[in-house]
Amino acid sequence: MSGNVLVYLETEGEGLRKPAFEGLGAGAALAAALGVELHAVIAAPNASAVAAATRPLGVTVVHVIEHADLATSLAGAHCRAVKTAAAAAGASWMLFPATILGRDLLATVAGAMGAGVAADATAIDVADGGDVQITRPVYAGKALQVLVARRSPFCIGLRPNAFPAMAAGEPGRTETHDLPAAGDAPAARVEEVKAPETREVDLTEAEIIVAGGRGLKAAEHYELVEKLAAALGGVVGASRAVVDAGWRPHSEQVGQTGKTVSPRLYVACGISGAIQHLAGMSSSKCIVAVNKDPEAPIFKVADYGIVGDVFEVLPALIEAVEAAKSA
Repeated sequence: MSGNVLVYLETEGEGLRKPAFEGLGAGAALAAALGVELHAVIAAPNASAVAAATRPLGVTVVHVIEHADLATSLAGAHCRAVKTAAAAAGASWMLFPATILGRDLLATVAGAMGAGVAADATAIDVADGGDVQITRPVYAGKALQVLVARRSPFCIGLRPNAFPAMAAGEPGRTETHDLPAAGDAPAARVEEVKAPETREVDLTEAEIIVAGGRGLKAAEHYELVEKLAAALGGVVGASRAVVDAGWRPHSEQVGQTGKTVSPRLYVACGISGAIQHLAGMSSSKCIVAVNKDPEAPIFKVADYGIVGDVFEVLPALIEAVEAAKSA
């Protein structure tokens, strides 16, 4: 399995999404450890403009595939683009972000190419013997599984915020390819895309998340979570109980049936720490928990725990953060 590394770069507007740069960072480290080339693929209706504007660094070749069929998040056309780029790159390793499209594409490409697959990777290492080892959380984050890649090609999905973004380097050359035609009519089509009125950083890409749980007692008390998130420069998250109660939208739900996040800082406010919630946030770099129950499961994964009433602790935290910012 001495082939090159190919990273799928997901676009957003005229640029690349944040996970694309994390993918380049993970891909660069893997390529360097294996002594192979790093390649990337940009597949979008405006792929040429994105490649020219972003100029991905440290990449030997950026494979540019431009077609109107790549405008939607349906994986079919993107899969054909990745297969085309992988053949041109001589790739044995393909890396994908754990976005909605990236997760779908990971499985679609692996199935279409008969490739090995590992999802939700938090680390990729090359052992002394040359084996590529992929670490990923299992059992709702209670344990870490280390997989050894034995098949070529191999597809790896990357957990958000688990890998450092690409360091500076020389931009690679670009190669343009045509998108192969679909063999059959697509089984689904996108009729309409509705964007939210307000655009915030996606939870999976956020560096700081302040999440609230049932301990807030009522929807109107979520103002405390919003104020702390704003003071810290973060975004708001929620437990499943809060979403089920209708206090917050499902787009903010963290957990096994919500989003998996890995921010630098995760503040859990009035969240008990059910296993389903821990599955979505236990890989956060630093976890701060506020709960009045000293036996709450959330404290088992927290780096810092505050045993106290959220209605007393959160105002004090907001005041302290704002005072520190103005000092």
